[in-house]
Amino acid sequence: MLRRLDHVNLRTAQLQRMIDFYCGVLGLTVGARPDFNFPGAWLYCDGFPIVHLVGVSDPPVPYRRDQQLEHFAISADDMTGFLAILQREGIPYHRVDVPGMPITQINLHDPDGNHLHIDFSQDSTLQ
Repeated sequence: MLRRLDHVNLRTAQLQRMIDFYCGVLGLTVGARPDFNFPGAWLYCDGFPIVHLVGVSDPPVPYRRDQQLEHFAISADDMTGFLAILQREGIPYHRVDVPGMPITQINLHDPDGNHLHIDFSQDSTLQ
């Protein structure tokens, strides 16, 4: 039986820029990664490698409205602190209060244009 989503794998021609974004903006950390014969990084959250980056020569196709994977989401705390980071870094975002659920989503794009949202419990939005 399934237990949880393990990780997201992203191909990028801007490996260091993506590492800087996911670590500097989202607070992930670079951690252990198998000795693959291609460049990449595994980025950890709370001890788990949740984002796998794979370095490629050619940039992936930019965002298309009809792509299959539209976004991925990460749960977080301290929305006020997170928004301060986005404002400091000049990263645009869009806030959505999910109808009928106590969740606020902060929607943004990484340097390659991948859509992600950071989900905050409305109980934690004032932290």
